[in-house]
This record gives sequence, structure tokens and C-alpha cells, in this order.
Amino acid sequence: MAEAIDIRELNEKIERHSAFVTNLMTGMDQAIIGQKHLVESLLLGLLSDGHILLEGVPGLAKTKAIKTLASLIDAQFSRIQFTPDLLPADVIGTMIYSQKDGEFKSKKGPIFANFVLADEINRAPAKVQSALLEAMQERQVTISTNTYELPKPFLVMATQNPIEQEGTYPLPEAQVDRFMLKVVIDYPKLEEEKRIIRQNISGEKQMIRPVMGTQEIEDARKVVREVYIDEKIEQYIADIVFATRYPEKYGLSDLKGLIGFGGSPRASINLALAARSYAFIKHRGYVIPEDVRAVSQDVLRHRIGLTYEAEASNVTSEEIISKILNKVEVP
Repeated sequence: MAEAIDIRELNEKIERHSAFVTNLMTGMDQAIIGQKHLVESLLLGLLSDGHILLEGVPGLAKTKAIKTLASLIDAQFSRIQFTPDLLPADVIGTMIYSQKDGEFKSKKGPIFANFVLADEINRAPAKVQSALLEAMQERQVTISTNTYELPKPFLVMATQNPIEQEGTYPLPEAQVDRFMLKVVIDYPKLEEEKRIIRQNISGEKQMIRPVMGTQEIEDARKVVREVYIDEKIEQYIADIVFATRYPEKYGLSDLKGLIGFGGSPRASINLALAARSYAFIKHRGYVIPEDVRAVSQDVLRHRIGLTYEAEASNVTSEEIISKILNKVEVP
């Protein structure tokens, strides 16, 4: 009975602390029509302290989404357009000689912001990608001999264009694994498209006013850690990830020849973190199996390696995840 009371108390606390989510969603809706999944994913990444890899054709409001979120939170935003001639110094910064002082000084790069949009990350060479990914992982940057902490909160949203692969440098699996979520977004629905046309030809400028500060996000992250995950849910998460590694143990022998490699422990950790944040967004103090299922595609999509056989049969990692979710026993 004590636990039931605790859960009730926790629920009330989460409801109180997650009230700002509604304000953020409303603010995003004013600027962006449709793309609910993209907006939700940005909030999941923000609350879980993870980064997002976004795949979608140009013109789907990817830049607008993260820019609007930064404005609503009154946070610093910077955009880095990745090109083949970019250097690591263009991202993290470099040492510059000051004639006035007669010494070298650190000039910080655009990575020093709360929200960083890495546009078309697969257009830049490997050393630039690794400079960005190191900053994402370590939350700090070293310029010459000086090490600087990155601001908090710190969220990188990297975009990839799925249609044009000429002259690109695909991210290696080990680096893709550092992104908490890989989100694939599609075209808007017909009704949404009509509203988008209407909004953009009216000529009215959308004024986005901050609804909260960065400190409130930091506080919310601490509360998210209190969201209760039952042992049965932990078992469910472990089973899903293990099924990507050893599908035959879960009655999915047909998948064995299609999966080159499964999710790492990072997949399990991120699945739990994302499910927790999802419960928080839904104003709930505990995680249910539906939360895990809701975030599974985005967390696992880029963590399952397909064999040549799978690619030849046009099998996608999404189909494999769906089969696993349908087969693994729900607690």
C-alpha cells in the first residue's frame, strides 16, 4: 500500500513539474504545422540529455523546429552548415593572435550554444564529424591546451538528406550510435499542407516569445530521473535489445540472417531514458510498456546493422523492430 501512495505522490509531482510541456507544445504548434513526431522527439532528446539524428527531405521544417524550441526556452541557438571544405576549427573554435595583447586567445566556435543544428552532417569529412561527436559525448571542447565546458542544456540535432548521397561521407556505425534517437520524418498530410500554404502566404511574422528558461529544463531533467521504472519494464527493455542480438532465442529465427549486429548496451540505456521522458511528457510518474514501444523505433533504428541479404530483400530495420515488438512478451 505504501508503494501505491508513493506512486500517487510521484504522479502528482510529475504532473506539476511537467506542466511546461503543454506550453512548449502550444508554442511549437503556432510556428510549425503538423510534424508532431518531430516536436515530441526534440522534447525527448532535451529531457533525456541526448542528441538527435534527423533524416528527411529538404523543406520539412527541421531547422524551424529546433530554432523555435530554442526561442521558446530563451536559449542560444547556432546552425552549422556542413560542407566538404569545413575544418574542425570551424566547428569548435581556434586560437587567434591578438595584436593588442600580444598573445594568442581562444575564439570559441558555433558549438558553444544550447541548441546546435548540424545541417547535413554527412557532407563534412570524418575529422569534422569526429570533432562534433567528441563534443557531444564529452560535453566539453579542447582548444589548444584549454578545455572549455559546453553550456547546459546542450542538444545537437544533426540532419541528413536521404535522397542525395553524391559527395557525402556517411557516418560510421560507432558514431551514429552516439545519437540517442534517429528520427525519420515524412511529408505533411494534405490538410496540413493547405494550412502551411495559408500561413506562409499571409505574410504575418510569427512572434515566438520564451515560455521558460534553461534552468527550468535543468530542473525538469532532475525530476525526469524520478519517473518510476518497474523491474518488469526493465526486463522488457532488456528482452527487446537482446532480441536484436539473438533473435532465434525469441522465436524469430527468420531474422537471424537479416541482422548483421544488434543493439549495444547503449541501446538499452537510451530505451529506458527515452521511455522515462516519454512518460514525463504524458504527465505520468511511471513507465508503462506503451512508452517503451512508442520510442523503440527511434532509439533502435540506427543501432541494428543489416546484412547484404536483408538489403537485397529490401528489408528495413523498422520492419525488424516491428517484428521484435510483436513477438517479445509484454509485461
